[in-house]
Amino acid sequence: MKIKLNEPAPLFRLFNSEKQLVSLENLKGQNILLLFFPAAFTSTCTQELCSVRDDLVYYNEMKTQVFGISTDSVYSLKKYKQELKLNFELLSDFNKEVSELYGACYELFNYGMKGVSKRAAFVIDQSGLIRYAEVLDNANELPDIKRIRKTVESLR
Repeated sequence: MKIKLNEPAPLFRLFNSEKQLVSLENLKGQNILLLFFPAAFTSTCTQELCSVRDDLVYYNEMKTQVFGISTDSVYSLKKYKQELKLNFELLSDFNKEVSELYGACYELFNYGMKGVSKRAAFVIDQSGLIRYAEVLDNANELPDIKRIRKTVESLR
């Protein structure tokens, strides 16, 4: 599925690294930044998520809640979050449904792995509309943080 700007964000329910269910529908009224990433404990994903961790004050000031999403299990994500001291939630899309729903899923990734999340970023406004969408085919690239910030700032 291709996500289109200014259309409603596809709703989902996923478990976080603490095994609590998080529902996008229950987050209406908040601005959201969804960051899909291929795999915990990999270099580019670690670089991206640590950058967000170090800049979380900015997102908090912009009243934007950040979520990282990957197809890793809740157990792997818990360990990853602890090791990196991440200060935002990681959600497990182990069944690959949300990654596919957002058009952010590799059919075939490295080493023959199927159904791994692509690196992608989506900003969702308080009313649940997609205001920014970026899906990267190259897992070594990072989302355009300047454009994400510009979008987040426009929602104030």
